[in-house]
Amino acid sequence: MKIVLAGGTGAIGELLARAWHARGDEVVVISRTPHLARWGTQAWNGSTLGLWADAFDGADVVVNLAGRSVNCRYNAANRAAIMSSRVDSTRVLGEAIARAAKPPRVWLQSSTATIYEHRYEPANDEATGIVGVGENAPDAWRFSIEVAKAWEAACEAATTPQTRKVLLRSAMVMSPGADGIFGTLLKLAKCGLAGTAGDGKQYVSWIHGTDFTNALDFLIARDDVAGVVNLASPNPLPNAEFMADLRRAANVRIGLPATAWMLEAGALLMGTETELLLKSRRVVPARLLEAGFTFVHPDWPEAAADLCQASV
Repeated sequence: MKIVLAGGTGAIGELLARAWHARGDEVVVISRTPHLARWGTQAWNGSTLGLWADAFDGADVVVNLAGRSVNCRYNAANRAAIMSSRVDSTRVLGEAIARAAKPPRVWLQSSTATIYEHRYEPANDEATGIVGVGENAPDAWRFSIEVAKAWEAACEAATTPQTRKVLLRSAMVMSPGADGIFGTLLKLAKCGLAGTAGDGKQYVSWIHGTDFTNALDFLIARDDVAGVVNLASPNPLPNAEFMADLRRAANVRIGLPATAWMLEAGALLMGTETELLLKSRRVVPARLLEAGFTFVHPDWPEAAADLCQASV
């Protein structure tokens, strides 16, 4: 199978490319930083057609992960880059698919579980989840939802009648390695800093890297599944429990708690935002489960133990 992976030099792209290469697939990575890839790579600018588009002709699958990192302060310049890198790359990928003589049969398009409203209950599934924020939501949360909606709209606007589109509303992907979100959390735990964030009641949605990869394979194979699909464990849990399970898995006894104002101050110093820690994301994968997908790591205590063991 030939898979074109746009934006494939980050932690998630590496996870997917490694798995697909291992089973013998041809993976073509399209990146603004092709020198960072360990696989067959073509350069692009993420906004205009070029020679890279030839890779789409005869490909089986396109996966779009392209977008500037959101691990930054949401100032005007960074907001513009976050938005344009997602919308423009998605638009031009649609153009490349549309012009291919033999277009890919499926397009897996990144989105994010942060598109859903901050709430504790009920859980957000694809049918009942509320896209948006409440009146008192922080401005940064509103911006993240605007980006997610524009990202999905750019994919939906593309005219690709021969290519099935799946919008991946992904929770945090947990995989071993220093470059991913789990590596960051594990480092905090080992420093005694993985305590309760805020009041600890906000839900954390996550998915083990193995299940993320398996879910994409499942969606590639299932021609009857299109549209929005939540990629998350079926068992999100409150932040306080999530952090406690992480500490146990890492064999760390102490995790200093941090109030919301402490987190805001720390985020300012680190050049990032607190949304990842303070917004409640209670997201469940109703469509995956209804279609018959089976999770290898559905529960966080076991998944965290597995990830810690793999990170040694």
